[in-house]
Amino acid sequence: MSEADGEQLADLGYEEARDQLIEVVRELESGGLSLEQSLALWERGERLARLCERHLEGARERIEAALATVEDTPDVEVSEDVAGNSE
Repeated sequence: MSEADGEQLADLGYEEARDQLIEVVRELESGGLSLEQSLALWERGERLARLCERHLEGARERIEAALATVEDTPDVEVSEDVAGNSE
């Protein structure tokens, strides 16, 4: 992998990396490539798959943190004055 290719991959968002990975799989499944081309494409697919995994892991961590925050927050009861039911 060239340094420029690695930097370009690092800048990809999840959806972009996923779409490129889908295209890599299509190209590999279509056949007709030389062994060298197939290996290079497969290596790119592996890098894209790892990038997708990192994005998903980051999303998973964010969800877990948000859920932990919600679980740690005590239930707040709305007083009658705040609810607009005061007499």
